[in-house]
Amino acid sequence: MGNFKEDIARVRVIVLDVDGVMTDGGIIVTPEGEFIRKFHAKDGYALSYAMKRGYHVAIITGGRGRSLTVRFEMLGVEHVYTNCFHKIDALHELMQKLDVQAEEILYMGDDIPDIEPMLHVGMPVCPADAATEVVEVSRYVSQFKGGEGCVRDVVEQVMRARGDWYKPGDKAVAVTVASR
Repeated sequence: MGNFKEDIARVRVIVLDVDGVMTDGGIIVTPEGEFIRKFHAKDGYALSYAMKRGYHVAIITGGRGRSLTVRFEMLGVEHVYTNCFHKIDALHELMQKLDVQAEEILYMGDDIPDIEPMLHVGMPVCPADAATEVVEVSRYVSQFKGGEGCVRDVVEQVMRARGDWYKPGDKAVAVTVASR
C-alpha cells in the first residue's frame, strides 16, 4: 500500500456488493416471494457517468432476483455476478476477462462475505455502516451509509483523482439512472 491519492488514481474498475452498499440492506418480500430493494439515484448517476467516461463497473453479490438484474440493466452495467457464495471466484473471473491487475480495482463491500475479495484488490473501501471486520480491512470508509450515497462518494473520489470528474464549464453528461 502506498499513498492513498496515488493508489485511488490507479483505479479503472469499480466492483460493488449490493445489499448494504447499493442499498441500505433492507429487503421487502412481496406475497409472491419477490424482493424489493431501494437504490439511491445519486449512486446510479455516478456509476453511469463513470461508465460513460470509460470505467468498468461490476456487481458481485450473494443476492439474486429480478430487482437486481433490472436495476443494473437500466444503468448499463455489463458485469453482474449474482447468487455468489464465493465472491473471490467472481472477482478472479472479472480480472481475467478485463485483463486488469489488483491495484486497478476498487471493491466496496459491507459485510463478512466481502472481506476475501477486498483483500485481493488495490482499493478496498466500505460504507459508514459496514461491519467492524470490513472497516478494519478498508483503506477508506465513506462518510455515507449503504444505500445513502456511499457509492457516489467513492466513484467521485476515483474520478476526481484521475481528473475525470465534472468540472465547471464541462457540458453536463446525461445518463440513465431510473428509466427503461
